[in-house]
Amino acid sequence: MFLRILDRLEEIIIAGLMGAATILIFISVVHRFGTGVPFLYPYLIAIHISWAQELCIYMFIWMAKFGAAYGVRTGIHVGVDVLINQLNDRWRKAVVLFGLAGGALFTAIVGTMGAKFVIELMNTDQVSPDLELPSWLVYACIPLGSYLMCFRFLQVIWTYYWTDELPHHDATRVEGIEVSQKAPIALGEA
Repeated sequence: MFLRILDRLEEIIIAGLMGAATILIFISVVHRFGTGVPFLYPYLIAIHISWAQELCIYMFIWMAKFGAAYGVRTGIHVGVDVLINQLNDRWRKAVVLFGLAGGALFTAIVGTMGAKFVIELMNTDQVSPDLELPSWLVYACIPLGSYLMCFRFLQVIWTYYWTDELPHHDATRVEGIEVSQKAPIALGEA
């Protein structure tokens, strides 16, 4: 059960944050334009949601950090492999493993530096401007997202070392839709 949730952790976090941000932005826009309606003005002006923009910014930052980990896990993270694919199998595997290890090392360093920064912020009274959230809570996405990304790099290294398979995202495949062999677009003839 735990591993099943861990395998979908990024998707759960991103979907939750994206849904909440969408609802919050919708409410904020309705509130902003609703205050321009004369009979709604007295009711809506008493509701203060100036903090909504700040919260949405933080939500999108968290989505970006966890989205990067999702990109590593699913193979949609940016990578240039034109020259690497020209190498023989032995050298290609060594170069790919070196690159993945470099990614894991980099994200571990960023996560550690981010954790140090967050721990230092915990000892201060610094808060965000509108929400007045403790700043360490806002910046906690740096170590959490970076360590998750490091973990995903290590997972990819392990899988690639033993199976020679990298995660690959096929942009032409949509889950639940079957491609007909008679369709000209599916055959690349359109």
